[in-house]
Amino acid sequence: MNGPVVVGVDGSPSGLAVVETAALEAERRGTGLHLAHALAWAPARVRPGVPPWDPDGAGLRDRVNDSLGEAERHARKVAPNVTITSDVLMGDPVHVLEIESRTASLTVVDGRRPAGVTGRLTSHGRCPLLVVRGRTVRHGPVVLADGTCAAAAEFAFAEAAERGADLLVLRTRADAVRRPLTGLRKKYPGVSVQDRRTRRRGGRALVEASAGAQLVVIATHHRALEMVPGSAGRTLVDRAHCPVAVVPGGQA
Repeated sequence: MNGPVVVGVDGSPSGLAVVETAALEAERRGTGLHLAHALAWAPARVRPGVPPWDPDGAGLRDRVNDSLGEAERHARKVAPNVTITSDVLMGDPVHVLEIESRTASLTVVDGRRPAGVTGRLTSHGRCPLLVVRGRTVRHGPVVLADGTCAAAAEFAFAEAAERGADLLVLRTRADAVRRPLTGLRKKYPGVSVQDRRTRRRGGRALVEASAGAQLVVIATHHRALEMVPGSAGRTLVDRAHCPVAVVPGGQA
């Protein structure tokens, strides 16, 4: 998919850092960056000529414009040549990002948001989701949580090739990952692949692997993505030491 990289804008300091990460991702992919600011529906009717998201007049509009303007400045600071668009969208932020993901190449969110935000987007998002948390560095391997999902494996290989990084396949099943990765090894001959078996379960093994990685890639169908309290998915998203990319099983 060649759509833009989509990121939500909320005006917070951590949110601006996520915007910068999204801008760099758009630059790497050679695509645009779309800034989405979500607002709840106005509870009452508004005057003619007043935007439905600004029932009180220019006050809210100015704050929204300030947030979008600041986000665009941060994005241009790190990726000056990326085409940037923005929009004010009505609805719950998670639902807005879910809809925007239908035409995006990547959705970027702040890993410090409540776990329910990430959980819903991993369940219903239509494109890969990048959860920004921990270190955002360009050294260390890309970690693939499960080589049995073709879409996640393809995404991980492409990321490793683009970043000039090794690919570490973390697996718990003896030979299950070998066959799906064979074609990708040929497609990306420059990527050095390491297989590592682990006896640790789910999120704990992934969190440990993330300590020396620049990215962890996991598929939505992986059991580690059960976003309930105490699950491996919550452990990974809450404690990973680097960004986590969640790839829908239907994406290549």
